[in-house]
Amino acid sequence: MSELISRRQRHRVRVLGELLGEAMMDQHGEDFLAKVEEIRHLAKARRQSRNEEQNQLQEVLKSLDDDYLISIARAFNQFLNLANITEQAELTANNESLYPDHSYLEDLFKRFKDANIDDKVIAEKVKNIRCELVLTAHPTEITRRTLIQKYNRIATQLKAVTEDSVLAPNERTKLERLIAEVWYTDEIRMERPTPQDEAKWGYAVIEYSFWDAIPKLWEGYNKLVITHTGKALPITATPIRISSWMGGDRDGNPNVTAKVTDEVIKLSRWMAADLYLRDLDELLSHLSMAKCNDAVRRLCINDQETQEPYRVVLRDLREALLETRQWSMTNKPITENLILTKKQLFTPLHICYQSLIESGMAIIAEGMLKDTLIRVSTFGVNLVDLDIRQNADVHTELLNSITEYLEIGSYQSWPERARQEFLIKELDSKRPLIPNTWSPNDGTQEALDTFKLIASFDSEGVSSYIISMAKNPSDVLAVVLLLRKCGVNKKLPVVPLFETLEDLENAAWTLERLLRIPWYTNYIEGHQQIMIGYSDSAKDAGQMAAAWAQYRAQEDLVRISEKYNVELTLFHGRGGTVGRGGAPARDAILSQPPGSVKNVMRVTEQGEVIRFKYGSPEIALQSLDLILSATLEASLLPPPAPSDNWRNMMDKMAEVSQVSYREVVQSNPEFLEYFSQGTPENELALLALGSRPARRPSTGHELPGIESLRAIPWVFAWTQKRLMLPAWLGTDEAFAKNFSGRAVYVLKEMLADWPFFRTQLDMLEMVLSKADADISQHYDSELVEESLMEMGNDFRKRMSSLVSFINELKGQTCLLENSPTIQRSLELRHPYTDPLHFLQIELLSRSRKNPQTGKANIDKALLITIAGIAAGMRNTG
Repeated sequence: MSELISRRQRHRVRVLGELLGEAMMDQHGEDFLAKVEEIRHLAKARRQSRNEEQNQLQEVLKSLDDDYLISIARAFNQFLNLANITEQAELTANNESLYPDHSYLEDLFKRFKDANIDDKVIAEKVKNIRCELVLTAHPTEITRRTLIQKYNRIATQLKAVTEDSVLAPNERTKLERLIAEVWYTDEIRMERPTPQDEAKWGYAVIEYSFWDAIPKLWEGYNKLVITHTGKALPITATPIRISSWMGGDRDGNPNVTAKVTDEVIKLSRWMAADLYLRDLDELLSHLSMAKCNDAVRRLCINDQETQEPYRVVLRDLREALLETRQWSMTNKPITENLILTKKQLFTPLHICYQSLIESGMAIIAEGMLKDTLIRVSTFGVNLVDLDIRQNADVHTELLNSITEYLEIGSYQSWPERARQEFLIKELDSKRPLIPNTWSPNDGTQEALDTFKLIASFDSEGVSSYIISMAKNPSDVLAVVLLLRKCGVNKKLPVVPLFETLEDLENAAWTLERLLRIPWYTNYIEGHQQIMIGYSDSAKDAGQMAAAWAQYRAQEDLVRISEKYNVELTLFHGRGGTVGRGGAPARDAILSQPPGSVKNVMRVTEQGEVIRFKYGSPEIALQSLDLILSATLEASLLPPPAPSDNWRNMMDKMAEVSQVSYREVVQSNPEFLEYFSQGTPENELALLALGSRPARRPSTGHELPGIESLRAIPWVFAWTQKRLMLPAWLGTDEAFAKNFSGRAVYVLKEMLADWPFFRTQLDMLEMVLSKADADISQHYDSELVEESLMEMGNDFRKRMSSLVSFINELKGQTCLLENSPTIQRSLELRHPYTDPLHFLQIELLSRSRKNPQTGKANIDKALLITIAGIAAGMRNTG
């Protein structure tokens, strides 16, 4: 079967490549296409160890002018996008109408039966389980909405392309037209995207994928629940929820202001109203029947005798939604007819649903109307709720300004106990905290405006308030106080984010101190959410040390929450790469400590992988099935706790790994210069790659090192070079010092029996398979001064030794020996990613030698290579 898929995919790649070639030839002529093919051939030959072809490839690229390089880069970028489409088509080859047959959820319910789990236990769990996906922006994933649509149309049309038949002329013409549309559309916008642009991209994913996928998932899930427990899910059940950071995450991003967040929330409401209006238009064509119950008749206020009662209800709803859609993009006051809460939309639709069932028309109720009710339960009237994220220091500065104005001291200089006493006293006080006569500075005013914005709609449309760099209970109490004193009445979840190694190690102690405060425990009513940061801890201490610290922090947080009888929700701030905590969702969930996944799993979905995991309804259905099944499995069939032997081994390896990592990254004076010269890190900061600055704002005290560099460009730059340093540096030394004698047997036992360790190794193997020592060496030979060359050589030797350790531990001769699908995926991309790397090296060389000459063309070509390599790597930063 796998060989059949391989043949079919290669045939589809060939067909799409030919059609793209025709489009390129129509625009640029035969010589251009011949040049593209020459470059592809030379890059392919390089992989067969023919060094003369590598030299020839370099000479060919050096001979091309800047304008020509843009078109060449575009060609290989689109080849990769089309290759990705064929791969996604293979992943969704099963007929989605058969769902949940052969799904992860179906298999899981069978395993529940084999494990003799009581039906009542399963019924209670499935009713309450929830996976919340939090969409985040990513610099390379501002794929234009129009291109997302075109790629989805190509994927749909690709079903007509089989490996054993000639494509019919009319089907070929359709594909030819779609690919021409893609080729003639400029895929790169040179202006920096705004947070609003990023939010619109997120809404496009919901519109074109989640909107259709979630009702299908819900129905399949419900079918399995009925089959295995005899009870249906309540229509209000929301096993999947979607939230977003796009337009809400202001930590270190001055472009996200209160005004911007307001616009994003309004845009979200507009989009929700627009999507529901489309549903209502379709429902109006379906629900023409006359028979109804008294509840529906009572809703027909102006037409009690109508023969089309459902249509009367739907038309009234449509009028209200039209008014809501128009209002959402204005500053007009709220009127009575607006739909501002989920209940206003859900209730009349649910009354219609119940009426159809009571009137003997259940088959109609279970169709489009039920899909709409599932969407209302899932998306509400805001489409996605926003997380607001801000740094703890900003709140400290705001409170300091207030206390100094009130002449009661400097909040910033107070010790933690004094801060807590002040905050609790103010939380108990009914008097205002913020003086009307006070005029704060711009930064403080902006923070205050955000709290006032949340209060202006009583946090409707906001899912939680995240505090980055949280260290003490006062950091949480400060946000609760500011929310309340600005007028927020609802108890919005306030979520401390622990992200450095030190903060992770102290996370449980911080939570315990917080839960010892009676006022706070009364306030949270038995529920607390904690966010675990993956990116910054890995950048701070290296991947292995960070992963182990995250695991232990979760164990300790679970223990403390159980001690105080608090239901804990862990929010996992994972990146898309191993260097930022990334892993396939199923493996990541199932490798969590036992007891850490109970009813809710909350996790970020990074922009660079969103399109690949949720880019179409079919792919989204598969991904959601996988995530929901893993969450349910982790809750009812948790993994085993690690033995003391395993813990001791991880303690030793994490310590060695951390020391080794920091010796290079923080202590080697030449490292930063090598990083700057040998990767496109400096160029990434200059290009229009997202609304967030590449570095955090300077405090004036730190050195311009990686401390201020954000985790995404840190990992991203090494990925572009194909050295993948953040994912493995330090881990190599940990294995080198613990790979002898009895330790090898312990490691093999950990690999076989401990999901956490196995997932860490699998992810390491996957990322190392994407590394390329030869390509990274070519970056060095062209871009790095000779005195730094040895550092690059040393990194490549260390990486090679780590590959040997992994292969020996897994009993294999090469990486991915037991993962032929991933191997084929990488091999399929090499002929397109390799030329982009050599193009990028040439462009970096030109840009650095002549920084002022032809900069616009070089910048655009560079941006195309960056996006193309990102598409080839799939998880980039």
